Amino acid sequence: MTLLESVHPTITTKTPEWVRLKDAVTAFRALQQKDGALAEGADAAAAGALLDEVRAQVAALAPAFPHDEAYLSALDDDLAAWAASGFAAPDFRASLAAFQPQQHRIDGLRHLVLFPMTTQNGSADRLLEALLVDVIWPDFIDVLEREAYPNALFVSLRFVDFTGGYDTNSAVLFPETVAMKELIPFTWGAIFQDREAARFRRVVAEAASITKLDLPEDARRLLADQALAERTFVLWDLIHDRTHMRGDLPFDPFMIKQRMPFFLYSLEELRCDLTAFREAVRLVRAEGTDEVTRDHARLAQFAILFDRIFRFPLTGSRVRNYDGLGGQLLFAWLHQHHVLHWTDTSLAIDWEQLPDTVVALSDAINDLYWASIDRPKIAHWLAAYDLVRATLTPNPASRWARGLPDEILAGAPKGFTDAVLDDEFPLSMFYEALGKKLRPTIESTEGITGASA
Repeated sequence: MTLLESVHPTITTKTPEWVRLKDAVTAFRALQQKDGALAEGADAAAAGALLDEVRAQVAALAPAFPHDEAYLSALDDDLAAWAASGFAAPDFRASLAAFQPQQHRIDGLRHLVLFPMTTQNGSADRLLEALLVDVIWPDFIDVLEREAYPNALFVSLRFVDFTGGYDTNSAVLFPETVAMKELIPFTWGAIFQDREAARFRRVVAEAASITKLDLPEDARRLLADQALAERTFVLWDLIHDRTHMRGDLPFDPFMIKQRMPFFLYSLEELRCDLTAFREAVRLVRAEGTDEVTRDHARLAQFAILFDRIFRFPLTGSRVRNYDGLGGQLLFAWLHQHHVLHWTDTSLAIDWEQLPDTVVALSDAINDLYWASIDRPKIAHWLAAYDLVRATLTPNPASRWARGLPDEILAGAPKGFTDAVLDDEFPLSMFYEALGKKLRPTIESTEGITGASA
């Protein structure tokens, strides 16, 4: 009997113990303050009763999750210690260390997850969150991860149910968001591909309609099939995630906590996406690729292209929106290389020339990284700015575009960062017009899941 077969009964959104757990967590969240501690003036007795209910329901649910036995046991200890502290700022290091979803990458395996945590693109408050999630790990991904793209930390997930912090745009479950007083080594990172796929399908379908883009049959198939889109996003994210630590890197361009101009983050995220794109192109063209992998690699190219040029630039604010800027750069690059055309109020793409033109932008970013190993940090920043401005028009008020004065050039890195405008590269007229029609659809995807798509 496999581990997946041994997990019985299956806990669903209607399981009474889960419903009671979710209700207790939701009520407890209302008593917390930003750092996760009990808010001043909150009813401590009520908080204690709610946490007792949380512990009781976790214990009742635990037998259905034998693969998480160590985690759920440590979780109960952390919850008890939190209550004993009088609900001070929480510290869930022990249970976080015991939660090891990367050790059980089995398609369809369900996890119960409970932590006080922030949610990226969701809530900045460290509130208690409860989730039911399923692993997405199709056979072809298992083979690719083992044989071509090793990434032992990567976990792909599907939402089953969740509390308020995930009724948002958050599509990741990262250990660094969990409340802890001291950092521990992180051994996994998870992405909710069902949310990524669902919002992609809704937004891109509307964008194609607005721009009158004639989609190829494979792209239409991707937009029509949620499960197919989820598997395609797993392929994309598997390669993207591992790329952050691979290549000719100027030491560590992204993962070390450092303050730098936001366009550096734009280039790093775009570098990883374009690496996934070029690997998808390679898999399609390689003679030894099996047909299932080849099909998903072909679809991954559409996923990366359309998510980047349609959803990313118009999602969120214009305050240092590094993902948005990366999408703008890709769109303008394709337009200026005569692969993307906006003529007679219709969008058209030269599908035959598209792969090599996207790979050429990937090459340009990789060349920047290669050369920057020999450059001082500030010189790398200036070269990166030149790469972006060669394709995108800076804000007319930009100090960087006019040339930074000597007092900044001779000064500390902070001066360079402070001189970058919040919207250093504003949206083009095309995106301003598209945004008026597409943003309502983008906003409608908040909280979306594969089941609700």
